[in-house]
Amino acid sequence: MRISINSVISTDGTTRFLILAICVAYRCTGPCTEAATAGHELINGFKATPDPSISSFQSLLVDSTGNFSFGFLRINRTQLALVILHAASSENFWVANPTSLARWSDRTQLSFNGSLVIADKTTGIFWTTGTEGDRVVLLNDSNLQIQKVGKSPTVVWQSFDFPKNILVANQNFTSAMTLVSSNGLYSMRLGEDYMGLYAKFNENSNQIYWKHRAMEVKAEIVEGQGPPHALVNSNGYLGMYQTGTAPVDVQPFNSFQQPFNALLILRLEPDGNLKAYYWDGSNWVLDYQAITGACELPSSCGSYGLCTPGSGCSCLDNQTEFRSGECSATAYGDFCGDISKSQFRVVRRKGVELPFKELMGYETTSSHELCEAMCERNCSCWSAVYNNASRFCYLVDYPTQTMVGVGDQSKVGYFKVREGTRKKKMESGFGVRTGLLTGLVALLILAIGLGSYKMWRRRRWMKGVLEEENGLSPGPYKDLGSASFRSIEMSSR
Repeated sequence: MRISINSVISTDGTTRFLILAICVAYRCTGPCTEAATAGHELINGFKATPDPSISSFQSLLVDSTGNFSFGFLRINRTQLALVILHAASSENFWVANPTSLARWSDRTQLSFNGSLVIADKTTGIFWTTGTEGDRVVLLNDSNLQIQKVGKSPTVVWQSFDFPKNILVANQNFTSAMTLVSSNGLYSMRLGEDYMGLYAKFNENSNQIYWKHRAMEVKAEIVEGQGPPHALVNSNGYLGMYQTGTAPVDVQPFNSFQQPFNALLILRLEPDGNLKAYYWDGSNWVLDYQAITGACELPSSCGSYGLCTPGSGCSCLDNQTEFRSGECSATAYGDFCGDISKSQFRVVRRKGVELPFKELMGYETTSSHELCEAMCERNCSCWSAVYNNASRFCYLVDYPTQTMVGVGDQSKVGYFKVREGTRKKKMESGFGVRTGLLTGLVALLILAIGLGSYKMWRRRRWMKGVLEEENGLSPGPYKDLGSASFRSIEMSSR
């Protein structure tokens, strides 16, 4: 059903509500869709499908201020994500299910019958809240809630309990939650008395690379009271709390205790850093970052990269040029199993150390040769970094990431590089070179052939000329059996 409401779009509230009800009941386009997106709640029976004419974002629900919008985000033209966007910046604050995206198709449908469900008629259900509620509302702080209507609304589900990579001011972050970067490589979690950032460089590893312990500035962590929770305070700091309202730790932002009314967020970035921003009306302004030095990030120069403070990125292997943010491609897994998959070459480098060695386990050995041998014998070890002064041997059980360049040459590194990856690159280059060489050889053979043919033609012509000058003519084959020919043949034996 297609409804035109151009003539009544600016009428009173009752009329707009009726128009909205009609638009929710039927899948309509044009101005009707625009009216439907202005709604502030979804009720039982709501259904919506992606509009094929929309190229980016299809709004289904907005908060009362118009700052946030809930709806369909089109990804790579063919996929659909259910998200909450900041309208002014198009910043994605929340995603329903980032690991499984639906299709942007009229066969995909979002419905609400007590539970929000996004499903495909062919594939089935992609995501559901699994709740029993009466309405869906989007609050002014970007929190999407499913409420049970009564004398006072009861929240049965909210998006704030399932954060993705962003926390907003006054949103609780508990030990049961995980903040995950948009690329899925990094996460933030709470421990018993600390906040930690973790890297997932391998399926079997979850390496912590930044750890902030509670300083207990205004209160003490009480043993047995459970882990603390974190909260971005609108006064400009990241606080850690356990009991009561007094924080046990404060990480101040640049805007700490400065009186201003601005949207404040904390975001885990794709490079693994934790940063805070505030919206100044036209831009996101950096307000805080947990890791201040580029070389302190978990992989600032990519795999097998070397980050030297003040000099930027290079490669651990001096024979490799740093390009496109990486030096050598790596794969998940290890060097165990099939021998053909375990082959590797070795790169050694002096003056290197791990960017977060204080948070890594180590063993004490008497020499770097012994440290290397431990890694060489261990098929799950990718690299080993040794300090000749402390005798600490750090064994890395995930694909080699960025190392830090230091002036101390007693700090040495041993790095395994898959031969398969290198060989594939070499074979690719070898194939190109072979093709070019084959073409050149073919041209050379053709040139030689043409030259030989011309020389043969010239010799044959010269022979005819000489024979004519001596009064001889070629004649038939039987003439070659004359006495004069036989004498020449016999004399040459």
